[in-house]
Amino acid sequence: MALTQLLIVEDNPDVAGILADFFESQGTEVDFAANGELGYKLALDGCFDLIILDLMLPKMDGLTVAKKLRQMGCTTPILMLTALDDKQDLLNGFASGADDYLAKPFDLDVLNARVTALINRHQGKVARGVLKYGSLELDTAKHQVYRGGKKLALTPACYQILHYLMHKAPNIVKREELIDELWGDTPPSNDILRSHMYQLRNQLDKPFETPILITVPKIGFKLELTSN
Repeated sequence: MALTQLLIVEDNPDVAGILADFFESQGTEVDFAANGELGYKLALDGCFDLIILDLMLPKMDGLTVAKKLRQMGCTTPILMLTALDDKQDLLNGFASGADDYLAKPFDLDVLNARVTALINRHQGKVARGVLKYGSLELDTAKHQVYRGGKKLALTPACYQILHYLMHKAPNIVKREELIDELWGDTPPSNDILRSHMYQLRNQLDKPFETPILITVPKIGFKLELTSN
């Protein structure tokens, strides 16, 4: 099995050192950047399984780094670290393209579980092929999704949510089921799922006349067939 390649963008040398010792002790290959500009360049030039990205960085902040990476087509999962544990901070991170969020100080075992879950989701523990449901087409080999022939720009987390909804369609998927599928034994707050669903709906439904992602109040979500 190939070694996990991890990029850590963190300007605090103490935090960076702790993360280096922890992940390298597990055989992970780690690269570092102490500012946002270098982190952005390394993320584009390298081949990483995951990026741990601090929010507050010199030269280019984490939100800008994540947003620019997504604009450039980078689909590498991003786990954002921040010392500001508030709702708006979280929502801004997901709007910029982050896939998960952890507030400092954090437990290393929880961080490791989140990292493992993100990498597994991105690499795919499902058979490679094409899933189709109505006008939706999801290519698991290329991690690409189309609706009515139009390619959707999804973050890795939104891709995984849609993949699961398509796999379960037309059945309703409970919120708890989605949370368990995405984060397993280390679920975050409900705001994270809500933010991902908002981002998914913006790509999946907003450009089209008919919504396909349906919220079932107090239960969960489902996909509803449409002609477009």
